[in-house]
Amino acid sequence: METNQLHRGRLIDHLQLVVQDLKASQDFYTAVLGVLDIPIVGTADNYFWADELVVSSAESPAALGVLTGRHHLAFQARDRATVDAFYRAALAHGGRDNGVPGERDYHPGYYAAFVLDPDGNNIEAVYHGEGRRSAPSVVIDF
Repeated sequence: METNQLHRGRLIDHLQLVVQDLKASQDFYTAVLGVLDIPIVGTADNYFWADELVVSSAESPAALGVLTGRHHLAFQARDRATVDAFYRAALAHGGRDNGVPGERDYHPGYYAAFVLDPDGNNIEAVYHGEGRRSAPSVVIDF
């Protein structure tokens, strides 16, 4: 996977989460993103990043000393087994259950698992089923 390439036309260019415990978050995201074949591509004293996700401590100059609030991030998985592996990796690396792997009513074939990361963000892995690249509508969970 090429992670240092500019992708014009994306809805989101990048996202930053500012967390309380950078080490705990790095352990969590390294594990769950690794299952999804998304590598951590860089680290520094106050932050790390993977693709377009930046996770930093409040001490990071870009954070201005302020933690971000609760967010819902959904990562696409290549199949149901990857969703299941994501869930297990999350629980083994500081995540808390927020919805066991299973089908959801969003659309036929929507198979997902939800966990809370060390800062309480709702992190999801979703497989949309055969022949689907993305959900037909936005799912908002606050």
